[in-house]
Amino acid sequence: MKTQVCIIGGGPAGLMLSHVLDANGIDNVVLERQSREYVLGRIRAGVLEHNTVQMLRDYGLGERMDKIGKPKDGTRILWQDRPDFFIDVKKWTGKQMMAYGQTYITEDLYAARDRDGGAVICEAAHVALHDIDSDAPHVTYERDGATHRIDCRFIAGCDGFHGPSRRAIPDSHRREYMRDYPFGWMGVMVEKPPLDDFIYAYHGDGMAMAAQRNPMLSRYYVQAPITDTPQDWPDERFWETLLSRFPAEVAAKIQTGPTIEKSMAPLRSFVSEPMRHGSLFLAGDAAHIVPPTGAKGLNLAFSDVHYLQRALVAFFKQGQGDLIAGYSDTALRRVWSAENISWRLTKLLHVFPGEDPFEQKIRQNDYDLLLMSEAAQHALAYEYIGLPFET
Repeated sequence: MKTQVCIIGGGPAGLMLSHVLDANGIDNVVLERQSREYVLGRIRAGVLEHNTVQMLRDYGLGERMDKIGKPKDGTRILWQDRPDFFIDVKKWTGKQMMAYGQTYITEDLYAARDRDGGAVICEAAHVALHDIDSDAPHVTYERDGATHRIDCRFIAGCDGFHGPSRRAIPDSHRREYMRDYPFGWMGVMVEKPPLDDFIYAYHGDGMAMAAQRNPMLSRYYVQAPITDTPQDWPDERFWETLLSRFPAEVAAKIQTGPTIEKSMAPLRSFVSEPMRHGSLFLAGDAAHIVPPTGAKGLNLAFSDVHYLQRALVAFFKQGQGDLIAGYSDTALRRVWSAENISWRLTKLLHVFPGEDPFEQKIRQNDYDLLLMSEAAQHALAYEYIGLPFET
């Protein structure tokens, strides 16, 4: 098989890139290691920045989002023994965010690829990248007991942290920056109406969070030791811990019940540089991970796709290579901005094991500054809504 761009990874980043390239007349093939059912069964957050919302609309993918998604003016922070605070992005930026689950986005993208005849090959095992330093790379994979080969001009690695794309870049040309956090988020799903707002709650025992999936599906999290497993958190313990970390008047509004899903999410900050090597580009989690505090992961993947599709369209349609050459530097500027705010929000809202009273006072002062300073509120809202894409 021959194509112009081989995309490795059939999650939102890979599918969105495929959809946009197809809209611009650029031939592409998507390879996905898992089955479609597995990909669609992954339950992930879905707080979309204004840029992401507009990108979905611009490429004809916003119809269901605009029907069932919930516009958000911001996110509420509750603080033990302090007034609450609202990150008011609508007030300070004039823009809104959108609560729309990542699973829905993936469903919409698969439906669009099916409608447009996009080549998406699922259950592609043992994917390997070859000759990425040349102008004629190729990708091999196994499926149905046979080995297959795809020749292409470029490879887009959208295959996540554990995929083969990043590791195809020689160690001598790759530098990785990582911080693992000494706690995780124990999360549950319950078939009960969610609270009206997305809420982070800071408590001396650890963070808690309330999120929304749909009108009858709620997602809740509590900060827990990274060594814990879902088996350590029976429903009774989870609900008791969650409710104790919210103010009584908010806890009274939370509808508990038997959980239908429970998982432990580690928190990590990670960046791999550069995001391009030869004919290979990295996008999404293949190049960077952010802690879920701030919900930047999916949005950052979409900004990568924006920069990458722009570069590929300029190359194939206008014969221009400047954006190809500048892709990594351009994308990384926004990557590090998202890493920065995600790290700061994580430091603000979590209790770190072994921290001393000085660190606790600094965190409290950071929050007090938000309460009293409009300049600080404006700056946080500007970062939280997502920095604008470069033109």
